[in-house]
Amino acid sequence: MNEPSQYRSWVEIDLDAFRQNWEEIRRLAGDRSRILQVVKADAYGHGAIEISQHALRNGASFLGVANADEGVQLRVGGISAPVLILSPSPLSEIDEIVKYDLRPSVSDLEFAAALSRSLEKRGMRLPVHVEVDTGMGRGGILYGEALETIRSILALPCLDVEGVFSHLASSEIREDRLNETQWERFSKLLAGLDAAGIRIPIRHFSNSGGILNFPGYGLDLVRAGIMTYGIYPSPTLNGLAGLSPVMSFKTSIVLVKEFPPGYSIGYNGTFVTKKTTRIATIPVGYGDGYGLLLSKIGEVLVRGTRVPIVGRVSMDMTTIDVTGVPECRTGDEVVLLGRQGKGYIPANEIAAKAGTISYEVLCTMGKRAPRVFVNKGKPDAVEPRLRRVFIPGEERSIARIDQIIRSCLEARANDRELGNAIYYEMLETLFGKENRQLELRSGFDYRIRVRDFSEEEKQGDPGSELFFKVTTQVGYTKLLKNRVFFIGCAMTNEQLSQLFEDPACEYRWLFNTRNEQIREEDFRVQEVRIDGSPVPILRTDQTGRGLEVWCGGEELEEKLNRPVRLEIQIVTKKVKRNRLFSVYLVYPTRGLDIDFDYEGTSIRNVREVSFFSGKHLYPEVREERGKSVALSIGENDWIFPTSGVTFVWDLDL
Repeated sequence: MNEPSQYRSWVEIDLDAFRQNWEEIRRLAGDRSRILQVVKADAYGHGAIEISQHALRNGASFLGVANADEGVQLRVGGISAPVLILSPSPLSEIDEIVKYDLRPSVSDLEFAAALSRSLEKRGMRLPVHVEVDTGMGRGGILYGEALETIRSILALPCLDVEGVFSHLASSEIREDRLNETQWERFSKLLAGLDAAGIRIPIRHFSNSGGILNFPGYGLDLVRAGIMTYGIYPSPTLNGLAGLSPVMSFKTSIVLVKEFPPGYSIGYNGTFVTKKTTRIATIPVGYGDGYGLLLSKIGEVLVRGTRVPIVGRVSMDMTTIDVTGVPECRTGDEVVLLGRQGKGYIPANEIAAKAGTISYEVLCTMGKRAPRVFVNKGKPDAVEPRLRRVFIPGEERSIARIDQIIRSCLEARANDRELGNAIYYEMLETLFGKENRQLELRSGFDYRIRVRDFSEEEKQGDPGSELFFKVTTQVGYTKLLKNRVFFIGCAMTNEQLSQLFEDPACEYRWLFNTRNEQIREEDFRVQEVRIDGSPVPILRTDQTGRGLEVWCGGEELEEKLNRPVRLEIQIVTKKVKRNRLFSVYLVYPTRGLDIDFDYEGTSIRNVREVSFFSGKHLYPEVREERGKSVALSIGENDWIFPTSGVTFVWDLDL
């Protein structure tokens, strides 16, 4: 880190090392197994939201948490990927699980039934994963009862059994016979499910120890936890993969003093100098997760040299003997965990001295310190020093935040009713009535080409002389949330509203005609591309909400929850007597280019009427008379929903 002095102490999270560890996990998991990133306990102290984002960019299909509160924290932090709760949930968490679209693990029929009832009241369904106890003796359905219990869960009306899993109790010890016993029990259950015609899509068994020790246990998904953070589950596994520690804990010397022989240091005078001694004070103690048990036995790095802790570790301060580093000064960096120069203090060393395990060291280290995320060797982001986990009463917390926003708007407008109107318009436009996940887009590019139908085309469709042929090419960047989606074409505003309510509807069109149905030949999705590659068009359906053109497939799995460039080309028709064309933005969008090309038609005197909300309300307009009108807003400027432009024209008859 280049500027350590700005923090009292800090935890560095090396994202380059995290990516390297992920490459190793992908290598070990192979092509068959997807990867769940375990981010419980604030990603083992590494920062759950930031780690989740980077894991998803590296290919994670799922995120794993310990409880609903941790899942809510991810959702509030903008994470929309599937989140699996790895522990049994109490009935009191059901409302949060449903509201925030979390996948619970089911360990008993009572919980499953209660969850199904709650979903039924809301008219919803939810994927669940059934945990099977094959020898851990903790969560899960006993393996001998699992088949019949799964049958019962499948009979519940609102649950989709997406996964079935078990957890290894001794995965870090290859020779432990319990591993084989658990695998045999789980394999027998899977065979029983197959024999009963029950196909559960995702079967998972391996944690970090399983990934390293038992490659044959991978199945459909592996759960990568401690090893993603560069720590082996046991010292006996060192070297089975090329892992690099991700976390370092650092501070700075705040005071250096020289003491004569016979001077006591710290509480109860547990250390007394035997000779002239230089003592440095560092602003870290057991309140920061640096344990009391490290008193007199712990070591830290100063200028690449190990120096001992002397006296007792107190809540906020620790003293170190720097006599052997005479050149050290106030402000010098001190490393408690991690590397400095050629020196290295690993988590398992600290754990051994403190009589604990490396998991606990990572989870507790630097509790009061900011997380500084280092990317490509440079600080990339900082998570605040008071790292608050979003828990108890989260719903009340959200309500409290909303109330503050509402009160601010009322005060700013100097009118309660007006402030409320602004609040509801803003919140419902952006998040909907159910506080849906905010969807963002960037680089909105829309090419509209209006032409007359050719004589040949008119012969094939006699009515086409009343229409213009319209070819549109729309492109934008977004997070891909569905491997299969559809492009909808509505005939009425009511149908259009229905399309907006369906998260699988990627793009919507309003086709104004007096016909009762939209003919497929009148609305053709010619091409869909993601990141430049064609996306299969699967089918076209006539439904009560209009025409639906379905696209996608399993090949998009690896792109889920990643930014993609989506391009859609549509050929349709437009009634000539309707002398306007509107483009609406329904999502917060950063940067746009819209081009309306009418060259060679009877369209004349085109005017653009734009209505944009955001910091920059007025686009740059470029007109080529008789040919085209284009407008643009800078790539760094946000445009908010309900914005758009209408092109209006005259027509030569």
